[in-house]
Formats: sequence, C-alpha cells, structure tokens
Amino acid sequence: MLTLRQIEVIRAIMLAGTVKGAADLLGVSAPGISRVMKHSETQLGLRLFSRNHGRFVPTTEAHGIFAQINEVFAKVENLQFSIDALKQGGGGVFSFASAPSISQHILPRAVKRLRQKFPALRMNINILKIEETIDYLLLKKGELVAMSFKIDHPGLVSHLLASGRLVAVVPAGHALAARTAIALAELAAEPLIGIDPADPYGEILAAPFRDHGLPFDLAIQARFGQTVAALVAANLGVAVLDEFSMAARETPGVAVRPIVEPTSFKTYGVFNAEVARSIFADELIDLLKLEMREALAVR
Repeated sequence: MLTLRQIEVIRAIMLAGTVKGAADLLGVSAPGISRVMKHSETQLGLRLFSRNHGRFVPTTEAHGIFAQINEVFAKVENLQFSIDALKQGGGGVFSFASAPSISQHILPRAVKRLRQKFPALRMNINILKIEETIDYLLLKKGELVAMSFKIDHPGLVSHLLASGRLVAVVPAGHALAARTAIALAELAAEPLIGIDPADPYGEILAAPFRDHGLPFDLAIQARFGQTVAALVAANLGVAVLDEFSMAARETPGVAVRPIVEPTSFKTYGVFNAEVARSIFADELIDLLKLEMREALAVR
C-alpha cells in the first residue's frame, strides 16, 4: 500500500512533469523525489512514468492509478479545509450560558477574546439563574454555564473559576462614598436594595449580614444585580453585590467600596459530566479565568 507521502510525490511529478519541478513544489531535494518514485514503482511492480524529451509522462498502465490518486488528494484537501474551518470556529454553533452576575462585564470581555481566536465561530449565549442551570445542561441545550454557585448534582461537574469578594455599592454622592471601606453595620442602617435571600445568589449576598447578627431588611427587592446597581445609582438606597457584577471600569452614579468584614464570592464553570468538552468550551473557561483575574487586580 502506498503511503500518503508516496502519493504526494507521485502527484507532484504528474503536475510538474520533472523531478526537479516536483521537488520545488514540495520544497525538498530532487534526489529524495527520485528515491521515493523508484521505491513506489518497485513496490507496485509497474512503471508509473516514461521519459519523453526530459519530461516524465504517465504510462498507459498507470492512468487508473493516477485517477485514484487525484481522488485521494481531493479528499485530503477537503479534510484540510474542514480542519482549517474548525480552527476558525466554523461548522457549528457553540451554545453556552452565564449567571447574570458574570454576564454584564466579565462574559462580554471573554467572548470578545474568543471571537478574536475563532473569528468564524457562531455562538448562542443564554443568561440563566442558578435554578435554571441543571435543566439547561442535562437537556444539552448548551455546553457550559458560568455560574456564581457550586451546583451539587451527580450529572454535573463544577470547576472553580475565581474567588472574589462582595463589595458595597452606594450612590456616588452618599456620605459613605467618602469611605475607603464600609462596614456591614453601616450598610444595614441604610435602605437596602437587594435580591430575595431565598434566591441562591441573594442568599450569598445576605449571608455576611446574617453571620454578623445584622438585619438584611430589603427596602427594595429586585431580580438581577444589574437592576440593583441601577436603583442605587438612582439614589434609592445602598446594596451589596459581588465584585464581578461591578467589574466595569467606571459605573456612573455609584461608588463601589470594599467591605470591612471578610467576604467571599466564588464563580464556577459548570458542565454536563457525561458530555466531552469542545475546544471552544476549554478556551472560554481559560478566558473567563483571565478576565476575572484582571478584574480582581483592578480592585
């Protein structure tokens, strides 16, 4: 059986008509081309070319072989085209999702980097609450969810992306905005805007108040962190959010300050445990980690 290298050499001689021309096409030495051709003829037990005025002409017996060689090369070129398209992200749709806390700033930056690496990649992006993630992944609606909660489910796998903190969010003109750090008790004394503590994300935001024996009495309750920040900018109260939600270089109308007490906020990449990850999912995970590291460095 001929190897792909032998097929490549034979076809190059067919195209160029000379050993030197074939060597130039393949970027190798002429003696090497001659050796491969002679070995191929010996292996096949027939002469592939005859010389005619210094040029190599396919023999009558070899015409059928050359036709099949051209077919092989067409298939190899199609395969290479598919590989090149895959490298650019063509040929499919990468579906994934994110929790609202990650989707506002971190995810768009990561997706921009992903697009730069795979310019032809088609994407379908969803925004999910924590309780919607299980069905999304198990029903294979998407491959990955960037989440602010580690989901304990036998069919899912959670990989840590980053460990951050909670931050205080107050109106830009508020007296607390002059502080370099704000205590939880100072926030609890103000009208609080937040998310229902029965919600998994809301529970994360309420936990520091509970742990320090402070009330988490919401004057205004909203569903998403983006809404909470907008209400604070409207001077309707103060809030606690995670620092990835507030990862904009500047948020008009609000001041973002560290909380005096230690807090923790972790993010995860969640997958279906039975589905192999694509190269796009692996790349997006790396980019999310990078963007989160850079967001933490700014703070």
